[in-house]
Amino acid sequence: MSRAEAPAPSAPELQWVNRFASLPEAFYDRPAPAPFPDATCLATSPAMCRRLGLAETDLASQPWLGACTDGHPMEGPDPLASVYAGHQFGVYVPQLGDGRAKLLGEVKTASGEHWELQVKGAGRTRYSRGADGRAVLRSSIREYLISEAMAALGVPTTRAVALYGSSLQVLRERVEPGAIVLRAAPSFLRFGHFEYFHYSGYSERLRELIDYALAHDYPELADADDPVAAMLEQVIANTAEMIADWQAVGFCHGVMNTDNMSLLGLTIDYGPFAFLDAYDPGYICNHTDQGGRYAFDQQPAIAQWNLIRLAETLVIHFQDATREAAIERAKALLVDFMPRFEQAWLARMRAKLGLVEEHEGDLELSQDLLARMAAEGVDYTRFFRQLPDLEQSEIREQLEAELEDTAAWHAWWSRYQSRLQVEARPFAARRAAMNAVNPKYILRNHLAQAAIEQAEAGDTSELVRLQAILARPYDEQPEFEAYADLPPAWAAGIQLSCSS
Repeated sequence: MSRAEAPAPSAPELQWVNRFASLPEAFYDRPAPAPFPDATCLATSPAMCRRLGLAETDLASQPWLGACTDGHPMEGPDPLASVYAGHQFGVYVPQLGDGRAKLLGEVKTASGEHWELQVKGAGRTRYSRGADGRAVLRSSIREYLISEAMAALGVPTTRAVALYGSSLQVLRERVEPGAIVLRAAPSFLRFGHFEYFHYSGYSERLRELIDYALAHDYPELADADDPVAAMLEQVIANTAEMIADWQAVGFCHGVMNTDNMSLLGLTIDYGPFAFLDAYDPGYICNHTDQGGRYAFDQQPAIAQWNLIRLAETLVIHFQDATREAAIERAKALLVDFMPRFEQAWLARMRAKLGLVEEHEGDLELSQDLLARMAAEGVDYTRFFRQLPDLEQSEIREQLEAELEDTAAWHAWWSRYQSRLQVEARPFAARRAAMNAVNPKYILRNHLAQAAIEQAEAGDTSELVRLQAILARPYDEQPEFEAYADLPPAWAAGIQLSCSS
């Protein structure tokens, strides 16, 4: 039997269900395979391999290696690229789509979980808009590491399964090695999918997409009085929780366009992201964001703005008697976003401060602390990790020696101590609880940069080491203490853009 006649090898241990591919072809394109020469598997996620029921060696060998890199056929996957639109920096773009990502398909694991598997950087699709459809090793390493780091932090996120390298050279700001990330999510549906069909006037297709989303992503809402309104309400709630997580860990997304907003409330499409170093509420991590639209302190308001754009596509399908009534209902749901976010954020701040009970004044206590941190340029992550130990006078004195306004700090510290005494929680229990929500290790830009530079030189040991450290962000790891240090001065010069 010739190679062309041989049956495609099957993927081990996975049941492919491929529900998105069952939609009409108006929803996607079927892109041609693109060569990815000398492909090698540079890293895999042990956590995701376990969830998918795969061995890490499966992803480094055939048939997975060829399917993820060159698009070689494998029994089960049904590759496609989906079409969507989006508001980019507030301006509506009528067609975007998966320009460098290809959905391999959807699998159902032995435990009953559903995961869509997607390769990013796998070459041109119909939606590439003249681009090459590729990703560079630099940006791929960043997405690979942050996806798994955010999951370990407890933040809702898409996941990274494997990272592939190649001899392919890609031109961005410079010529760089190409790479592909195999990533996974329960669903890759974005707000932009709904915008595309709504603003293009494809009302029947939009209804199909809504019904698909209800069945695929929100099946628990099938018996709701108004499933579409209930779905919007749940998306609002999930997004509020996600943004509260971002603000609590000091994470900046950088490009919160509507096409980068997940219907499930997952952090998706990592580009010029960053964690705060010194606390700066107005921090802008994307140097192309000249107006600061996506600055750290603007993320909650932008999330609400994006939800309004989603609601505009859904409201016509509410079951209210009139359009006016449906609009009023949607407005009431959207107004609820900010209180939901503020409640979720304050709960996280209480936990970061070691507080269990809800007391009046907790919001002001949290806000005043952040104002002090901003005024002093205190490192966000290190401060909260150190906070329980500041009850030791010698450690507190070390901090105070670095402050300019010690009187303001003493005033806040006195209020905080009084608040702690209200609960009379044992110190050991409080410290353990605080360390369980205040990470010691985050993916700072200089750490990612070191892993990138070594990988570009052919050494992935730092990438693998950093991945392992970030998988345990809340644990003391004495042998890796240096990874929790303040960033070096040169790190301030790292520039991040949408190709980062």
